[in-house]
Amino acid sequence: MKLGVVVPQGWREDLDGRDFETMVGVARRVEELGLDSIWLYDHLQTRGGDPDRVLECWTSLAALARETSRVRLGQIVTCALYRNAGLLAQMAATLHAASTGRLVVGVGAGWDEREYLDFGYGETLPPIRERLAHLERTLQVLRDRQRSPILVGGGGERVLLRLVARYADACNFTDSFDPAFYRHKLDVLRRHCAEVGRDYDTIEKTASFTLAHGDDVDFATLAAAGIETFIVYIDPPTDLKRLETVARAAVDGA
Repeated sequence: MKLGVVVPQGWREDLDGRDFETMVGVARRVEELGLDSIWLYDHLQTRGGDPDRVLECWTSLAALARETSRVRLGQIVTCALYRNAGLLAQMAATLHAASTGRLVVGVGAGWDEREYLDFGYGETLPPIRERLAHLERTLQVLRDRQRSPILVGGGGERVLLRLVARYADACNFTDSFDPAFYRHKLDVLRRHCAEVGRDYDTIEKTASFTLAHGDDVDFATLAAAGIETFIVYIDPPTDLKRLETVARAAVDGA
């Protein structure tokens, strides 16, 4: 079982301005604790619509690649609508080099309509069918043009998990402490793998969720349901003592 941490970036109003040094401090502590990975959200403004308090995901990870030496670096997850697929592949190849191979390329279909409109990508967010088709084209380009492992975020059972089976090295499910939820999703993924001729065991199974004060997650039970890597956002993310407590709980659960 592996544990990754979402470091403060601003989307969740967890930074004062573009406070890069606070982000770096949390990332370094994650590495010092011997944890597996650090992650950033791919958002361009806060949930309230303020772009001035957010550090952009990919440029921030490029800088964090030089501030750390061991942890994996990922996005939870890159919106496929925001960047041309060829450009995204080139960005990934560059960050792969800058991080000496520690990059995970997390990608999803996108959902934040307000952000999509505010940044001028279009007049309306495309319907889910179009977004999934765009995601598949992006995955094809990424698979062809860059070397880092690809993580696909989302739990759609008919289309998205089939894309995982075809193209991804890892899947990500979100926002549940219920082992039955993960068992069901992984059973669906297993069926898609059988249909497309993919070895189910070659896909890393990850789960991401927020740990607020008072939340008590049973990592061992979720691991028994099939989750191999946990990606947690600790609220607030700058509480380094709580980070240490969560890290110990995960180790004990393993």
